[in-house]
Amino acid sequence: MTQRVIMASEVTPGVDVKEAEELALSLSEALNSGDEQEAVQLCQRLSQLSVQVTVSVTSKAYLQDSIRLRVGVEDAQSDVDIPVIVVVSSSMTIAQLKEQVSQEYGFPPPLQRWVIGKRLAGDQETLHSHGVRRDGDQAFLFIPSANNAHLTLRQHKQDEQQQRLDGRVCTFVNKPTRPGCEMCGGDRPGDYRVPDVYRPDQEEVHRLQQETLATLQYEQAKQEERNTNFLHLLATEKLSLFPNAAATDCPICFSPLAAQQGVTLRECLHTFCRDCLKATIVNSQDAEVSCPEACDSKLLDREINALLTDEERQRFQDLRLSIAESRSEHSFHCQTPNCRGWCIYEDEVNHFHCALCNQTNCILCRAIHNDMNCKDYQDDLRARAINDQAAQQTEQMLESLLQNGEAMKCPRCDIVIQKKDGCDWICCLMCKTEVCWVTKQARWGPKGSGDTSGGCRCRVNNQPCHPNCQNCH
Repeated sequence: MTQRVIMASEVTPGVDVKEAEELALSLSEALNSGDEQEAVQLCQRLSQLSVQVTVSVTSKAYLQDSIRLRVGVEDAQSDVDIPVIVVVSSSMTIAQLKEQVSQEYGFPPPLQRWVIGKRLAGDQETLHSHGVRRDGDQAFLFIPSANNAHLTLRQHKQDEQQQRLDGRVCTFVNKPTRPGCEMCGGDRPGDYRVPDVYRPDQEEVHRLQQETLATLQYEQAKQEERNTNFLHLLATEKLSLFPNAAATDCPICFSPLAAQQGVTLRECLHTFCRDCLKATIVNSQDAEVSCPEACDSKLLDREINALLTDEERQRFQDLRLSIAESRSEHSFHCQTPNCRGWCIYEDEVNHFHCALCNQTNCILCRAIHNDMNCKDYQDDLRARAINDQAAQQTEQMLESLLQNGEAMKCPRCDIVIQKKDGCDWICCLMCKTEVCWVTKQARWGPKGSGDTSGGCRCRVNNQPCHPNCQNCH
């Protein structure tokens, strides 16, 4: 239902104004909700009070879209009309339209005569009532002379002043190209467009040129600032250590640090003195050095290298390698005495050639036996273990691996073999016998591969040889 606003006005003396206002408000609510019976009763009670009221439809009941109204402007001296576009809404009254045209084009409202749909429009009528509802609808504005309209300059000034006082809105007529009001500083409406027929004067042209120049200078200054910041960033990136920009105190030793005297970490921007940072690195027992402020950030390698001497840097690198070796699951250290070489091996790799000492290590025997195969080496090891203490230690190491289940003897050639990783199928390097790690037996019978008459019978009839067997071959 159409929404209405009820207002009590010009109350007769002796009338209960408060009661009239309450009845008017109740009538508005009844009309909004469509309660016809309640509205009739309230109208009867208002009529008994003999109070004047105003009934109007609120702007929310109309379409809210802006309408581009085509207006033909004609005055008493011209024979043709000038077309202009005025942005309006269908809920706007003719009085509001006159005020808008007065602000935009300088024609005082008393001089405006609006003709819409071949009918002279009254001030309280809305554009909607005259059929203005979409872009392109047309109206005509006739401007008689000030004398014919009985308008004097003094009266026009008084009307403008009264509008400022009564309406509490700025009515200063600005030039169409201004971004905001010259008097009150208010913003220009977002949907406002400069009329096509408007031609700025010389002063306005100069102002527009100055605004364009100021905008260009601002963009140039902004681009120059960006370029300066970019060059500063490149220069900073070349620095191994980033100095502190402002004076502060070291949070570890509390010594004062002047600007450019301390070090600001790149990852977390915490600032310390050089000595405290260096001590943190030297005393670190981890491959990564955490920020001393106990945050989640780490010192970068470029920062670490810049703070340490060559000797300290080498010790730190050795510590990192040692930590990496100890934490690697499949690491093997070179068996050459005092050699620092080590590797991480794959399951199918059995030898490691150390690039530091140029020796080839047997990963299975955990030894270097260049002129012997694994069987000969292990036989020789047992023979030398009687008198050779080093051979004794190696023999004990192999026996320990056998006892702990980390190694086994080949069921064919009797050498010690290990399963480094992967499934439970392994192959002896010496006799090439396929062995099941779980049952410690040959997978096939005496006739070799495919002979199911003996061995662990793994995967015969698609059954594993043992519940724990993880044979995947």
